Amino acid sequence: MALVDAVSDSAIAGAAQTLAREEFQAPNAPHFGHDPAWAALRATGSRLWLDTGDLDAARKLWTADFTNLTTNNTLVNKEVQKGLFDDLIPKAAERLQSAQPGLSQDDLVIEVGFVINCRTALRLVEAFDATVSVELHPAMADDAELSYEYGRRYFAVCPERFIVKVPLTPAGFLAARRLSADGIPINYTLGFSARQNVLAAAFSRPTYVNVFMGRLNSFVADNHLGDGINVGEKTTMATQVALREGRERRGWETLLIGASLRSGQQILDLAGLDVFTMPPAAAEEFHAHFHAHSAEVKSQVGREFVVDAKVPEVLDRLWTVPESFYKAAEALANTDTSGWTGRELAGFVADQGVNDLFHQWSIDQLARIQADGKVPNWEYWKDELTSGNVALDDLMTVSALYSFVKDQEALDARIRKHLPA
Repeated sequence: MALVDAVSDSAIAGAAQTLAREEFQAPNAPHFGHDPAWAALRATGSRLWLDTGDLDAARKLWTADFTNLTTNNTLVNKEVQKGLFDDLIPKAAERLQSAQPGLSQDDLVIEVGFVINCRTALRLVEAFDATVSVELHPAMADDAELSYEYGRRYFAVCPERFIVKVPLTPAGFLAARRLSADGIPINYTLGFSARQNVLAAAFSRPTYVNVFMGRLNSFVADNHLGDGINVGEKTTMATQVALREGRERRGWETLLIGASLRSGQQILDLAGLDVFTMPPAAAEEFHAHFHAHSAEVKSQVGREFVVDAKVPEVLDRLWTVPESFYKAAEALANTDTSGWTGRELAGFVADQGVNDLFHQWSIDQLARIQADGKVPNWEYWKDELTSGNVALDDLMTVSALYSFVKDQEALDARIRKHLPA
């Protein structure tokens, strides 16, 4: 995954911000009613978000019970491939090139993509008076400085409504810490275990962290290691309990987002979670079930989920956070990391005895991760995973990041196709 060149010129940053907001109109307090299903879920303490960039899909579900929407590279790409921004691309490119003559085509694609990401999110802000998460380009995932710079730029476009999504990489830990210290709300995404999110809450202090539960279930089921039931749910609940304890005893403020939901039943089973970000299909299923069966919705926080799988030694690290890990997280949190790279952060964590969290991937391993897609192939990885040389949460995070790379490449290709000759 090649890194882009940094574009720090204030002229290009200002031009991109102006383009992003150019057609945005502040929402005029649109009126939405309440719905008993969503009100019942909110009564358990959960905040309700929709996981989509599609205006029409969101309109079918949105009520006054929802507050936020999340977008990502995949969701924005779906909107871009509809042709919604084809006319904007050449016009935006010409203005950006005027602001900074000689801008390379690669950087021009990044800047036009920045504008499109912002416009996708601002359409949702305008339609629903909602707060929206916007995600960094995955090419920045291993560059702490670039992630910090663009995180500030995204937030500056709409500080009253934007949350910045930073991927859970070593460099992302550093960027998220600096952005959080600047008062910018961070949605620290691509989390797959309680311990990843404990480290994030202790060190980076983001507003939100995630567990991508559906992908965990798929890893077990798709690789025939068990039925996949409750793997993500157990990980999510363990994370929720750890974060609540951290808020009560350790001064943390981070909230948990239940992400990668695949069904309405998961919403019912995890009621009381800090936040649900729901794809429309899962939200529709929960809503229909509630009204068809007068479903009782009550908090499930603290519920024990049973997992039946062949590889407990691999899965246990998803939901187990030993005291030694808390000590490592506190040591990192109390260290001045100014000027660090992601590699330095990974090395520090390893020196604290956590030597399986940030694996140094070989070129061949990264190629395999990209080929596998969202769900790693067990037969390829089983020796590394069972030996403890590679941890499943770390592997899943990198796999998720590279799945976004594929969608981002499609988005970038569409931009290149419509750039002026």
